[in-house]
Amino acid sequence: MTEAHHTYRVVWSEEDGEYVATCAEFPSLSWLDPDEAEAMRGICGVVAQTNADIREPPVRPLAAAVR
Repeated sequence: MTEAHHTYRVVWSEEDGEYVATCAEFPSLSWLDPDEAEAMRGICGVVAQTNADIREPPVRPLAAAVR
């Protein structure tokens, strides 16, 4: 699945004075930019990087489990 299959939204934030881009599938991610198109590009990039990170093998703990 590519980032194009996700649900994105860009809205103007009076409080921030910028556009806020979000992704429904990743509610904790957002991107702010004064330009609406750049906000969309930004959130797409963050989602792409997050998906790449998720596909990586998990990091093994530094300490072995104590039994």
